[in-house]
Amino acid sequence: MTALPVAITLGDPAGIGPEIIARAFRDHGDTLRGCFVAGDVAAMRRAARLIEPAAEAVRIPVAALDAVDDVADVPPRTIPVLQVVPDPADDLPWGRVDARAGRVAADCVRWAARAALRGDIAALVTAPLHKEALAAAGVDFPGHTELLQAEAAAHVGCSVAEMPVRMMLANDELRTVLVSIHLSLRDAIDAIDAVTIPRVLQTLRIADAALARSLGRRPRIAVAGLNPHAGEGDLFGSEEVAIIAPAIAAALAEGIDTAGPFAPDTVFMRARNAPGHPGEYDAVVAMYHDQGLIPVKYLGVEQGVNVTLGLPLVRTSPDHGTAFDIAGRGVADPASLVAAAAMARRLAG
Repeated sequence: MTALPVAITLGDPAGIGPEIIARAFRDHGDTLRGCFVAGDVAAMRRAARLIEPAAEAVRIPVAALDAVDDVADVPPRTIPVLQVVPDPADDLPWGRVDARAGRVAADCVRWAARAALRGDIAALVTAPLHKEALAAAGVDFPGHTELLQAEAAAHVGCSVAEMPVRMMLANDELRTVLVSIHLSLRDAIDAIDAVTIPRVLQTLRIADAALARSLGRRPRIAVAGLNPHAGEGDLFGSEEVAIIAPAIAAALAEGIDTAGPFAPDTVFMRARNAPGHPGEYDAVVAMYHDQGLIPVKYLGVEQGVNVTLGLPLVRTSPDHGTAFDIAGRGVADPASLVAAAAMARRLAG
């Protein structure tokens, strides 16, 4: 295990992020040993009270860190928090879009990204943020992935276009890597048509390199078609013949072990690795957001992990959002956050 700590960002303080972090430290302390919260001490103390509301309950303590290196001195069953935002965020109403909450969430991610890029931390695990709150705060990124991409590009000294990233959703049974991320379905299809072969080929290169590092071998990658039945030989669309198949051929010529395009309604079942059903592939490249995320989330949101591929840092995240509908009730499940922390440790080495 790496000696460097792992930062868990606070997420939107009006959502379930602080609550699942508190529950994770309380109930899964061994998994989170060496992790700390990059966020706000007051918000985490509110979350600790939330998960132990009874007056007689022994609440999990929150330790305010002076520096990252202090994590090693924090006793078990304690939430270590490094204050990385200027003002307390414990007075925000639960379950509401709020510009201040969006700003706090973004500032925590920026701090952790820069710490990872400097080599001060091993990895970052990002609790959920709310895209509307980000927009209300004037943050010019639709989500974590794009914000981290911009931070990494600035650190390296290149343009964002020169720092291509992809989103991978993974659990114990299935991994999917997305060609397009936060675009409307219409825009995603237009992007595939416009960018054509290089976009799909770039996705295959990023997936191959990232998975080879984590698996210790070249991965087997299946590629989903865009259209029903993968176009059925141009009957239901031409993208498979004109774009996806040539990208696969180019990837094969580079030594990438890939196949397709396969019908989207069956390829995920073929790749699923379940008891009594060994998967044929290590990952599926999906053409757009929901095509790839629905199969993983159907298998269990509680174990799904979001991994950003292509960055010069390790970033994982739970496979769910801020859950404003249950925020502040003390009932949110931390399982996906715990899985994300465990995966971050594995990927960081």
